[in-house]
Amino acid sequence: MLAYDYPLLSVVITMMWFFLFFLWIWIAITVLVDVFRSHDMSGFAKALWLIFIVVVPFLGVLVYLLARGHKMQEHQAASAKASQEQFSAYVKETAGVGESSAEQLTKLAALHDGGKLSDDEFASQKAKILS
Repeated sequence: MLAYDYPLLSVVITMMWFFLFFLWIWIAITVLVDVFRSHDMSGFAKALWLIFIVVVPFLGVLVYLLARGHKMQEHQAASAKASQEQFSAYVKETAGVGESSAEQLTKLAALHDGGKLSDDEFASQKAKILS
């Protein structure tokens, strides 16, 4: 009985509305996050944008996207760049990449002079660094 009252086209249209509703929620949350993440706006400007978005949500989000959409892209690009730099620094620190051979030899010599490495160990590690 339900299939007769609810044909396939109605199911497709309902699915489209659900998709648009969740898309709207995602865009609204993205705009709200960007309002609070913006360092180039004062607290008063942030409060005005927040009130405008809450009172008139569709118009507020649309106006924000038109007025500050380019800033949203800049904020996301800066965040991605900072995240990538932080990850690269972590990988270099963890892998020991980035140190020159001279720095590695200096550390190795300090360990040898401190008595932590024997002459044979020092020689093998030195050959490994220089190769």
